[in-house]
Amino acid sequence: MPETLPVPLTCEVPPGWQSAPPEEVGAPHAAFVALHLASRGSGFIPNITLSGRPRETAVDLHELADESLQRLRDTVGRVELVKRTDVGPGFAQGLAGAAGVVQNLRVYAHQNGRPVQLCQSQVLLLVEDINRPGRYAEFEIALTARADQLDEVLDDFQDFLHTVRPADPAAESGPEAGGAPAPGEGGA
Repeated sequence: MPETLPVPLTCEVPPGWQSAPPEEVGAPHAAFVALHLASRGSGFIPNITLSGRPRETAVDLHELADESLQRLRDTVGRVELVKRTDVGPGFAQGLAGAAGVVQNLRVYAHQNGRPVQLCQSQVLLLVEDINRPGRYAEFEIALTARADQLDEVLDDFQDFLHTVRPADPAAESGPEAGGAPAPGEGGA
């Protein structure tokens, strides 16, 4: 069953991408997955995943990044950290006030019994719960693709990041977690 986010979010799926049920595409712990449609049949379909979990207290962003790296290693095996960069509160416009870390990884996985080398760019954000000061939500937004696919999908990922924002609790329906996505949008 897909993960439930600690705070309902809304996002816009970039043109050429389609949301997919996380459990059906091998990402059971994600709350949201989008697949790059033009890459079907290319051996690996680039994907964007979004997951999150509550945090009772603030935590160092590099500790979040280390935890994410270890979870990935526990799942797929060999993962190399290529680069890690701190980003300020303005980085993810939709999640204003969120400081974060971007880390680029090289992932050595298997697909259909064959080894495949993937690149993953993770954005890790820590957001204070405005309804419960002192409590936090951790979000991980990741793009995974082969190195030869990155040029085609990286701009879409950056566009996607700018559309992720808390869902409006006053909205009667919409793309928030549990709701039906609006055209061109995805719920997480």
